[in-house]
Amino acid sequence: MYLLIAGVLIWAYSHLMKRFTPKFRSSLGDKGGKMVVTVLSFLSIWLMVRGYGSAGVVEVWSPPASMVHVNNGLMLIAVYLFNLGFSRGVMRTKLRHPMLASVMLWAMAHLLVNGDLASVVLFGGILVWAVVEVVMINRMQREWVPPASGPVVNDLIYAGVSVVVFAVIAFAHNWLGYWPFG
Repeated sequence: MYLLIAGVLIWAYSHLMKRFTPKFRSSLGDKGGKMVVTVLSFLSIWLMVRGYGSAGVVEVWSPPASMVHVNNGLMLIAVYLFNLGFSRGVMRTKLRHPMLASVMLWAMAHLLVNGDLASVVLFGGILVWAVVEVVMINRMQREWVPPASGPVVNDLIYAGVSVVVFAVIAFAHNWLGYWPFG
């Protein structure tokens, strides 16, 4: 469990470094700062994977089986939102933080179907980080100018791509031994 907690904390700090310790982050320079964030991110992912995999099962609650369907619906939306900022349609003009919204939905969806302590630490920790990140960005940069809108057909194409990506993620879960459809 210590590896998992360390991984979540390192992930959060590496992504909040610019906001929590701006002088330290700027002292690293642009390339150096990005390198530190990258290294810490990979380290944190490794720690979270190892920590989650080695954590014993301590049940906190027993999620109802029906939550699997809610989870899958939220995950499809999360996949859609994840790279929405890079799409060239109308939807990207509606959300200021689509990637962070995606992470929040991903975390909430996984908390709905996983009632063990390790899942609460992992998904709850990442959820808290994403919420703090949004609050910090909005406080530091109050003004938001939505990007230029593109044609709606781009949103439809992006939705189709998101369904394919969701299917690949579901297949990967199945391959790892976690059937995602109940």
